[in-house]
Amino acid sequence: MYTDPNHIHASDPGKIEGNVVFTYLDIFDEDKEELKKIKEQYRRGGLGDVEIKNRLINILKNVISPIRIRRQEFAKKPEYIEKILREGTEKTQVIAKETMKKVREVIKINYF
Repeated sequence: MYTDPNHIHASDPGKIEGNVVFTYLDIFDEDKEELKKIKEQYRRGGLGDVEIKNRLINILKNVISPIRIRRQEFAKKPEYIEKILREGTEKTQVIAKETMKKVREVIKINYF
């Protein structure tokens, strides 16, 4: 993942702006105080890209883990998934049909 191309060594000062890892950390890291300290340390130097990437990996694993577990549960019930998809398709077809009827009336091609 793209970080600061000028941050070659952990001891080098790093740039936060445009650093994709920090963009994701801003979104997903719930410990904003700790993140603020990490950013300050990165800017000063003394914090490597691997360390911040590992932090992001662990945070994303925690976010994605429940999704993966649920997906595995659903994978065991393909007939249930097919039922949900079928019902959803039927419901949206009714809505789409009504929407298209209104569109045809507005653009004056309602001869169907």
